[in-house]
Amino acid sequence: MRTSPVLRRKLISVAAASAALLTAASTASAVAAQETVSQGSAVPAAQTEAAPGIPAERLIVGYKSGAAEARSNPAAEADAAAKGEKTGEDVDFRRRLGTGAALVDLGDDLTKADVADVVAQYRADPQVAYVVPDRLNKPKADPNDTEYTKQWDLFESTAGMNVPGAWTTSTGTGVTVAVIDTGYVAHTDLAANIVGGYDFIADTAVSVDGDGRDSNPADPGDYYAAGECGSGVPASNSSWHGTHVAGTIAAVTNNNKGVAGIAYGAKISPVRVLGKCGGYDSDIIDAITWASGGTVSGVPANSSVAKVINMSLGGDGACTSATQSAVTAAVNRGTTVVVAAGNESDNVANHSPGNCDNVISVAATNRTGAKASYSNYGSLVDISAPGGQTSTGTANGILSTLNSGTKTPSSESYAYYQGTSMATPHIAGLVALVKSANSTLTPAQIEAAIKNNARALPGACSGGCGAGLADAARTVQAVSGSGGSTGGTTFTNTTAVAIPDNGSAVESSIAVSGRSGNAPAALKVGVDITHTYRGDLVIDLVAPDGTAYRLKAASSSDSADNVSTTYSVNASGETANGTWKLRVQDTAAQDTGKLNSWQLTF
Repeated sequence: MRTSPVLRRKLISVAAASAALLTAASTASAVAAQETVSQGSAVPAAQTEAAPGIPAERLIVGYKSGAAEARSNPAAEADAAAKGEKTGEDVDFRRRLGTGAALVDLGDDLTKADVADVVAQYRADPQVAYVVPDRLNKPKADPNDTEYTKQWDLFESTAGMNVPGAWTTSTGTGVTVAVIDTGYVAHTDLAANIVGGYDFIADTAVSVDGDGRDSNPADPGDYYAAGECGSGVPASNSSWHGTHVAGTIAAVTNNNKGVAGIAYGAKISPVRVLGKCGGYDSDIIDAITWASGGTVSGVPANSSVAKVINMSLGGDGACTSATQSAVTAAVNRGTTVVVAAGNESDNVANHSPGNCDNVISVAATNRTGAKASYSNYGSLVDISAPGGQTSTGTANGILSTLNSGTKTPSSESYAYYQGTSMATPHIAGLVALVKSANSTLTPAQIEAAIKNNARALPGACSGGCGAGLADAARTVQAVSGSGGSTGGTTFTNTTAVAIPDNGSAVESSIAVSGRSGNAPAALKVGVDITHTYRGDLVIDLVAPDGTAYRLKAASSSDSADNVSTTYSVNASGETANGTWKLRVQDTAAQDTGKLNSWQLTF
C-alpha cells in the first residue's frame, strides 16, 4: 500500500527532530558518493527513491560554487523548469536549503524511471555538484517502557520476532483483538487499550465470581486447592493468565513504564471463558461466536467485534465438530483465529483446538530459537513464535503484565511466563499489525503472509514447527507493499521415491520456471516422508547450481516416525529458475522409508 504524498510529508515533519541526527552522516556520505559518479553512467535505483520501493517526489540539488543557480533562486527556478521541459516532467524549485542546495519538486505519481530521467539531466549538467533524493526518514528510537530491554522476544536478532522493524509501518491501530481466556485484572499498563468484553462462564463453580454470564469480564482469580480439580492435582495460585496474554499483544507503549505491546495501537476485548480448573467447550464456542460478531442467545450484540481472536488454551483429543463449526463461522466473518499448539511435548494432532482447521496453530521457541522443550509440534503447526523457557533462566521467559495476588487480585505486577500460551499472543499481535497495515486481507491471506515471510528456526525442531519463526517486520512490509512476500507460487513433485535402508542418497527433482531474479530469503521447502525412525535421515535441498542446504541432520535420539514439515531456507543467493532437488539419505540400518512428495513455495 503506497503512502499518500500528503501523509509522507506529515511523517517527515513528525520525524524531523530525531531523523536529522540519524541521517546527517549518511546524507553526507551519499553526497560524496554522488559527486564521484560519472555523468554518463546509469542512475542507480537508490538515487530515485525516497524510501525503499517509493519513488522520490523531491530532489536536493547542490550547485557548484561558481554557478548562478547556487546563489540565485530565480536561476535555480529557471534551471528546474528547463530540466522539466527536457524530461517531460513538472519540475519546480521549492526553496533554498540552509546548505545552499536547492529543493526541487517532481510532483506526484512518478515512476522510478521518470525520476531517473530528471536525475540524469541534473547529473549531466557541469554546474551541478550533486543531486540526491529527498529521502524519507522515520523515528528509530526504542520504546521508553522501563522493562523493554528485558523483552528479548521482540527484538533480539537470534530468536526475537523482529517487531520493532514493523512499528514504522503499523502499530495495530483500528484492530480489536479478543483474548478468550481468564478475563482481565486491572493494570495501568493495559487499561488504555481495553474495550468491552464479556464473561461467558455459565457454571458458577467455575466462574468463582458468584454469578453466571454477564458483561463484566474481570478476572477474580483462578486459584484452586489441592485435589479440587481432580485427584492428585496439586494446588495452584491464581494465574492472571489472560492479563499476561493481553499485555504481550497490546500493553500501552512509550508510557515510561512496564513493557511494550506488539500491537500497542490495537485494542483488547477480554472474553472470559476460563475459571477455576479451566473452562468448557460450550462457553468457548459461544465466546468465539460473539467475539467475531456472531449472535449468541441471551447475550447483547458485540460492539467491539474482533478481527483477531487469541486462544491460549487447549485440551486433549480431536477438534470436535462443534468447535470446528464455531471457528469456521468466525473465519468466514473475517476474523483470524490464533491458537496455542499446546505444552505436552506431543503432536498437536492430539490436542484441540490447536488441531482444528482454519486456525493459525502456534508452537513455542526458546531464546536460542529452538523448539521449546515443552512445545507441541507436528504437521498441523503453522508457525512458531517466542514462548520462552524458564528452565534455562527466569529471564529467558516472556515478560508481561500480571498481578501479585496469589488468590484474589492484589497489586499490579509483571512476571516471566513460558508456554505456547505466550507464543500465541505474539502471532495474534502480528495479525493485528498486518490487518492494520492492510485491512482488505482475509484470514487466509494473513496466514499465508505470515508463513511466507517467516525465517528458518535458528535452533532445532524435531517433529514440525510450521513455516519457521515469524518475522514481524518482513510480514508487515510484505502486506504494505514495501518488501517481503504476500503469497507464493508453489512447485510440487508428488512422485514417490523409496529410500533404501542404510543406503545411498536418493533425489527428487522440481523444475522451476517463470520466476525472475533470485529465490527468496525464506524459501519454503515442504517435505512429506514416511519413515519408521526419522533420526536416520539426512535431508538436503540442492539448488540449480549444485549448492546443498542442509535441512535435517541425522540424530540417534530422534526415534519418532515420519518427517512432515516445512523448512525455511535463505536461498537469496540462488537463481530461482532451474532444477532444484531434494536429496534424502538413510544413514542407519533396520528402518525403511519413502519420500511421498515435496514442494517449493517462492
